[in-house]
Amino acid sequence: MRTDNKPTYQCQRGARPDSSQIMPDHHPQIGILLNDVARLMRKRFEQRTRDQGLTRAQWQTIVYLARQEGVHQTCLAEMLEIEPMTLVRILDRLEQRGVIERRQDPDDRRAWRLYLKEAARPLLAAMQPLGEATRADALEGVSDADRDRLMQILTLMKTNLAAACQGPTAEKTEPRYG
Repeated sequence: MRTDNKPTYQCQRGARPDSSQIMPDHHPQIGILLNDVARLMRKRFEQRTRDQGLTRAQWQTIVYLARQEGVHQTCLAEMLEIEPMTLVRILDRLEQRGVIERRQDPDDRRAWRLYLKEAARPLLAAMQPLGEATRADALEGVSDADRDRLMQILTLMKTNLAAACQGPTAEKTEPRYG
């Protein structure tokens, strides 16, 4: 029997402890909470898409490419926050499947632009209701007004951080809450 009052972590193989076990206070850090929510949404989406035969990285690549057709490979790697060589392997698999095509950039023979092929359209259409169901799982019990406010706050946070990433870092000694 333990007498040191330290929490024990019951983890199944491959499972992560809940952040409330790691940081037992009632005000988890927002970064940890956002990360947990994003991880669980990805996990739930993967559960729903398992039968589609694509990895999460492949799904994500298709979605980003649908938003930015004609993008350079290097730019897509930056958007996905993965190494260019990792993206090359993902693109190779998608190209073999007939979902994307690479076209040489007319202004730079060394660069490739990426486009979805018609075979990607049904995949995107199938993905839409799966994404909506995953969002419904996450937002169950949240009012429409709170959903709108959440989107406003997260959009503002994204804007703030994108702007901050463009400037120099400033060391602060005290955390700012609120």
